[in-house]
Amino acid sequence: MTPDINRQWRLAVRPHGMVDNSSFSYHETARPLPSDDEFLIRTLYVSVDPAMRGWLTEDPGYIPALPIGSVMRGSAIGQVVESRHDDFQVGDFVTGGLGWQDFCLSNGGQMTPVQKFRPVHPLPVYLSTLGGTGLTAYFGMLDVAKPKDGETVVVSGAAGATGSVAAQIARIKQCRVIGLAGGPDKCQWLTNDLGLHGAINYKDENLNDRLGDLCPNGIDIYFDNVGGRTLETVIEHMTTWGRIASCGMISTYNEEHLQPGPKNLFQLIKKRIRMEGFLVPDYSSRFKDAKRELSGWLATGALVSREDIRKGFENIPSTFIELFSGTNLGKLMVKLSDPAVQET
Repeated sequence: MTPDINRQWRLAVRPHGMVDNSSFSYHETARPLPSDDEFLIRTLYVSVDPAMRGWLTEDPGYIPALPIGSVMRGSAIGQVVESRHDDFQVGDFVTGGLGWQDFCLSNGGQMTPVQKFRPVHPLPVYLSTLGGTGLTAYFGMLDVAKPKDGETVVVSGAAGATGSVAAQIARIKQCRVIGLAGGPDKCQWLTNDLGLHGAINYKDENLNDRLGDLCPNGIDIYFDNVGGRTLETVIEHMTTWGRIASCGMISTYNEEHLQPGPKNLFQLIKKRIRMEGFLVPDYSSRFKDAKRELSGWLATGALVSREDIRKGFENIPSTFIELFSGTNLGKLMVKLSDPAVQET
């Protein structure tokens, strides 16, 4: 990285079907300079998340579509390198929508201070378990699913960023937790490292049969990250008065023509199942308290944070695309540079 150059990845074309590298174009601009009440942030780690795929389409979503030619939108953690703002000093770490670029100007809006100079946890954790993915898991599990002691909980995408935290929160709340993941190594990680009560490799095992084996009394809570046929299969095993927290549907994000939905939705009526979607920004007034509790669980070892970190600005688009092949373990992100002032 040249100090006076701001590298950027911009949206080049709207993808149809599977997103690929041609969707993005590389640009270089001059490093911006802060005006009064502004500060300049250098990006350290960039988050890649499945929800970002929806921002590339013209279809209306919960936030506006990204215009063609714009810097790719995305959460990141960075460090203040210049400041003309009273509340942000050089060396401070912040998180926010810095985008896929080396430098970002801010007036403080939508930026969250991490912790001045000596963060309690490693910096990447503030983009994962103490960032958007951890907060999504926290509110989706505790506020939407409302787990009770002894209930059976199934989490899809359980080895991913949000799923791994949601599954652990259910375990902390004394539930019996089964994780769905793609591959034996992921399943072993879920049971051996995260303490889940069981795991199903959906790629090599019959999901319906294995759910019957591991959940003989049915499923009280399903935390859904994938949608599609997995959702349809799990519905068949739900208990009466069961709850489904609909967090994401990554299995459908790159489909050019959407497949028909689950054929068994009458089960929601028959069993009085509550299925509820949610968006984490709705809980923004409670983020501080949630982060405090998540941080406490991390400090005691009750909660494990796992980051899958790739390196290099040039690898941001390919890392984002990799999300949809399911190869990552934990929270996937890209490291761009080291902090100028070390965090410890």
